[in-house]
Amino acid sequence: MARREILVLGGGGQVGTELQRQSFGEGVVVHAPTREALDITDEAAVARAVAERPYAAVINTAAYTAVDKAESDVAAAWRLNALAPAYLAAETAKAGIPLIHVSTDYVFDGSGTGAYPTDAPVHPVSVYGASKAAGEMAVRTGNPRHAVVRTAWVVSPHRANFVKTMLRLSAERDKLTVVADQRGCPTSAGDLAAALVAIALRFAEDEAAPAGTYHCVNAGATTWYDFAVAIMAGAAARGARSVPVEPIPSTAFKTPVTRPANSELSTETLTSAFGLVPRPWQAALDDILDQLIGPAAKQA
Repeated sequence: MARREILVLGGGGQVGTELQRQSFGEGVVVHAPTREALDITDEAAVARAVAERPYAAVINTAAYTAVDKAESDVAAAWRLNALAPAYLAAETAKAGIPLIHVSTDYVFDGSGTGAYPTDAPVHPVSVYGASKAAGEMAVRTGNPRHAVVRTAWVVSPHRANFVKTMLRLSAERDKLTVVADQRGCPTSAGDLAAALVAIALRFAEDEAAPAGTYHCVNAGATTWYDFAVAIMAGAAARGARSVPVEPIPSTAFKTPVTRPANSELSTETLTSAFGLVPRPWQAALDDILDQLIGPAAKQA
């Protein structure tokens, strides 16, 4: 089998870490340079990196994800979330390399009902969301062989995320208070990474792979409150500390950016185009808790 090389950007994040744990198959070599080794906000550096090897695909998971900080750090957010994807799209297009780019539910304002389809009009209401929407447009217009993959509520055993925060706070407090009026789809970084691998390999192998925008989240929707309750129940089942969770309205939790009330994303086009059917978020959560705490005790 001919050697194929894939470039992964954002390798230090949750999804990038999981991508490096995935099996891309025989003969595939993954390159995941650190931020220090490759600054993708540097146009010349991107051009050199893309030209360095005949990559079969580029997967970009790098992003400025500090949602609240972005409101005052506007230029940095736009450089990484909008300019960098524009550079990547231009250079990969020149080389005929497909670009797989990860985006976010924050391109929507969260006022919709039900799960957002991929073709729903975007309406970001934050710097983070606006910069990510611009990055999407840069990829679509810059490289015809692209897949923009939106996700939401990403969790994993790595770095900072909601699951790890709930476990940490439960060790420090006797009660958790969590917003109950924001709804979305928890997403395992590992499951998202597996989907990105499948999409990238499809593009690498098939010139006619369907370019477009896709949503990849675990199946089922919940609230942050109910998600926290499930995390505490999972911790208890594994013999770890578990505390009560109290529901509160989002108005009681002041942040510079108002989080979307509805972050549900429809994965219908992901299934129809690539045959990928996400598993329930509860199963994904169990796997993450198994890694963080250990397996649950078997029921008698």
